[in-house]
Amino acid sequence: MKISSEVGLSVERLTALGRVVSVAPSPCGTWLAVEVSRLDSEGACYISDLWRVSMDKSFEPIRLTWGSSRDKAPWFRRDGSLGFLSNRNPREGKPQHGDDKRFQVWLMPVEGGEPCLLTDEPLGVSSFRFASEGDRLIVLASILLGVPLEKQRNLQADRKKNGPSALHYRSMPIRSWDHWLEEPAIHVISYNEEGRERRDLTPEADREHREASWDLSPDGSCVVVTHQSVLREDFLPDQSLLLLDTQSGGQREIGAMSRISLSAPTFSTDGRTIACLWGKRTSKPSYETGLWLFDVALGEGRPLASSWDRKPTSVLWSSDGRHLFVVAADRGYAPIFQVSLETEDVTRLSSTSCGGTHQCLRCVPGLPSLVGIRHQFRHPPEPFWMPCESEATPTLLANLSGFSPEEGEALFELTDFRTPTDDGQHIQSFLLTPKRPESPLHPWLLWIHGGPMSQWSDGWHWRWNPLVLVSQGYAMALPNPRGSTGEGQAFIDGIWNNQWGGRCYRDLLSVTDALVERDDLDSERYSAMGGSFGGYMVNWLAGHTDRFKCMISHAGLFHFSAFFGTTDMPGWFSYEKALHPFKDTEALELHSPHRFVSEWRTPTLIIHGEKDYRVPISEALLLFNSLQMHGVPSELLVFPDENHWILKPRNIRTWYNTVSAYLQRFL
Repeated sequence: MKISSEVGLSVERLTALGRVVSVAPSPCGTWLAVEVSRLDSEGACYISDLWRVSMDKSFEPIRLTWGSSRDKAPWFRRDGSLGFLSNRNPREGKPQHGDDKRFQVWLMPVEGGEPCLLTDEPLGVSSFRFASEGDRLIVLASILLGVPLEKQRNLQADRKKNGPSALHYRSMPIRSWDHWLEEPAIHVISYNEEGRERRDLTPEADREHREASWDLSPDGSCVVVTHQSVLREDFLPDQSLLLLDTQSGGQREIGAMSRISLSAPTFSTDGRTIACLWGKRTSKPSYETGLWLFDVALGEGRPLASSWDRKPTSVLWSSDGRHLFVVAADRGYAPIFQVSLETEDVTRLSSTSCGGTHQCLRCVPGLPSLVGIRHQFRHPPEPFWMPCESEATPTLLANLSGFSPEEGEALFELTDFRTPTDDGQHIQSFLLTPKRPESPLHPWLLWIHGGPMSQWSDGWHWRWNPLVLVSQGYAMALPNPRGSTGEGQAFIDGIWNNQWGGRCYRDLLSVTDALVERDDLDSERYSAMGGSFGGYMVNWLAGHTDRFKCMISHAGLFHFSAFFGTTDMPGWFSYEKALHPFKDTEALELHSPHRFVSEWRTPTLIIHGEKDYRVPISEALLLFNSLQMHGVPSELLVFPDENHWILKPRNIRTWYNTVSAYLQRFL
């Protein structure tokens, strides 16, 4: 990827960088297949290609696919052929309904040549796996219940074109993030590795596997897939695991437990054990997370490393089956840990001195090493290699983004600092200050993360990238207040049980007080900005202090009662608050920002995507109308075609340019 001569990171350059999405190590253990997204020829959307990257850097990265289609999710067949998903048209010159919209499994032969089509699922494939040691291909595909397979494609195309468009529901949920839950259901489909002998392993499935996570045993004999139950008494579903025999079609449920959700299941190398993540809805209330192991034959399970006070986000088996490799949030970083199955000891593998965020981990066949994706504030996601040993230093294998770590280092100084609070806790924060000696006092932003069960990590963020504003001369403060992950369960619990506007608010003010005292930051010119829960905290701050010069609230909650009635996840909101919205109405409104709008004085920019069903557009409309009626200088920026995040390249540029112009006026 060519490195630009541009100094700094403009939003135009941000949207033009290559985006490494996923990696897959070849069975021979010498190279990686890497998915990289890029702008299309019109700069209006992202498409993706596959690249070949050497694990020992013996050759420069080689592009394997190109064109106007999206080639993604690489996964090797046991003979070394490369499988991937693509929406390329298999009937070139003979377009049929929706051919350019449906993803299918394609195979690039190990000896080279043009990819060939392996599947032809009527409504497309969402994910797939080849067995590493057996003759099996498994796909997840959308299916219309009760409709013959050969009629599904034309029927769905006719409905989309001519209707009816009605959606009929008998229970929640009915929406998810940015879409209504439609009739097609996710099914688990089995093939042989040549794409023949199709068999539906879940012929009666309806909602059970929507947004499922799953894995295929090495020998291809068994599939494990998450299985969602009906809503429980707390208006939330439990999630167990379903084992599917790929030969007989038999099904067996394991891990069904009250108020427990299992996710990210993965088979051990011998196929006898499944490791997964678990989340527990406790009666405190709180949401505890950890690791769980299941014996496949017996169906019995047990927790692993239950005393480890961190929130794991991914899990991978070691090649010898003796350890798990886990990524977990840890005080502003996302390092790689090793968990021993025998002793349950947890050891940090990635060096404490290298920082960074890691994801998409995979073991290198035949070698005690890991590959995956690594990124930091100073560089975008890139493929990396690392030996499986304590305090190892990850090695970047390529620069597929076009933005180097050296460029990032030249832009800013990074400070990792802690601020004491009035209850004895210390709040970890990052501060990115521009390397601009001509500006001794930097205007700055307090940028509040969403979640709230999340954290600012030393990592690259495509949507919330502080370097764009650092390049314009602003210092960026990224705090991890109460509710953030990375500091343990007690710290997370500080946001639960209807405390949103309490401890977290005071933590943010403590950080703000500390920043105002710094001699490199302007004590008069600073703003607060945030999205989702961060947008909520901006709205809460604005009703309780006028110390900030301006506010920027993206997809922020404003009116709790209205939000509960329109969000796609009302059960989660009421559980997090530990109350019944229709019985505990006064308690529900305790920390609702709309109650304090009469105290709001600070100019505010409100931003929202109209297709956001997690925090619906009604929150922005209510906020804007309220500020206008109270005479507060306010502006509303709406993206009718975007959701909770702003994802389209031209809209991303508009978002940053509008924010930059707004800050320029006030700071």
